[in-house]
Amino acid sequence: MPIEVVDNSAESRFEILLDGKVAGFADYRLLPTKIVFTHTEVSPEHEGQGLAGRMVKHALEEARDAGLTVQPLCPYVASYIERHPDFKGLLDDSVSG
Repeated sequence: MPIEVVDNSAESRFEILLDGKVAGFADYRLLPTKIVFTHTEVSPEHEGQGLAGRMVKHALEEARDAGLTVQPLCPYVASYIERHPDFKGLLDDSVSG
């Protein structure tokens, strides 16, 4: 089953698509130099398949490529960054942790 992660900027969220259908999303607020992740969710029938991690990794890579800092208000995104130290350099300086 094809898996794709897309930035649905019209809805201010990254989406993970399975066979073209939304299986999960990561909401964000885009500021001039920062992206604030507010909520991550995967539909119950797709939980436990690693989709949230795949989606968040993609979103963080896009933020890095765009030169944005990251503020993870979403607990999932915060824990993902904690578990993947290569993304800690993206954290906004004003974020304590």
